Amino acid sequence: MKQFDPQILKEVHHLSKTSHKGQNGKLTIVGGSKLFHGASLWALKVSSRIVDMVFYASTDENNNLSQELKGQLYDFIAVPRGKASSYIEESDVVLIGSGLPREEGREEGEESTKELTQSLIEQFPNKKWVLDAGSLQTIDVNLLKKLNGNVLLTPHHKEFQQLFGAEATDESVKWAADQYGCVILLKGPTDIVCSTTECVLVTGGNVGMTKGGTGDVLAGLVAGLACKNDLFVAAQVGSYINKKAGESLFERVGPYFNASDLCDEIPKVMKQLLS
Repeated sequence: MKQFDPQILKEVHHLSKTSHKGQNGKLTIVGGSKLFHGASLWALKVSSRIVDMVFYASTDENNNLSQELKGQLYDFIAVPRGKASSYIEESDVVLIGSGLPREEGREEGEESTKELTQSLIEQFPNKKWVLDAGSLQTIDVNLLKKLNGNVLLTPHHKEFQQLFGAEATDESVKWAADQYGCVILLKGPTDIVCSTTECVLVTGGNVGMTKGGTGDVLAGLVAGLACKNDLFVAAQVGSYINKKAGESLFERVGPYFNASDLCDEIPKVMKQLLS
């Protein structure tokens, strides 16, 4: 497998000085639960700094919490989970799964993550999708084939094994991407990013990035980039930027940073790398 080539950063969509609101991407995030509040909010926080509009479809509790973030974010609209379809219609990308519960972790009255994910995918098979966390842990793997190559998965090693029934290795990630027609970003000390035709290794990062929430930050970053970029490009570049942001923090504070710090560092690193 080849190493990530920083030259690909030149391919990333740049905001035109003459562009209007909405022309630089619209994203719908479907995530969050009564138990997992922070996950989808980290994805929201970072993605709202990349695209023009984020539609945030979560639980009532999380929608209320998100209003407190208004001063920290550029732009988003909190929408009832039941009305997500209306906003997906006008979105470029849908990120689903961050903070959604596994079946055994659902609280009374919460909808099934598996049923929610399947229902929305079947309604919008031609949208670009980023599947993370709860959706990866519950989805029927054969559903991926219905998305016509328009899907990016962001599993860690355990999620990959659970989904595909194989230990995560260079070869198995390459096989799964080809077999199911998807882009896979396998998270680890070295990220493996595979499309149906090629694979790239992205090295870097540090032990500070093992903390809870950093994967949700990556999912939001990649989903934001995917709104105006090819999924394979978005996955590679998102992985690289995320690791570089972690390294930048490590230089200042060592491993003593969290997911919120990473959210705040990413725009600074993007300015350096994409200017």
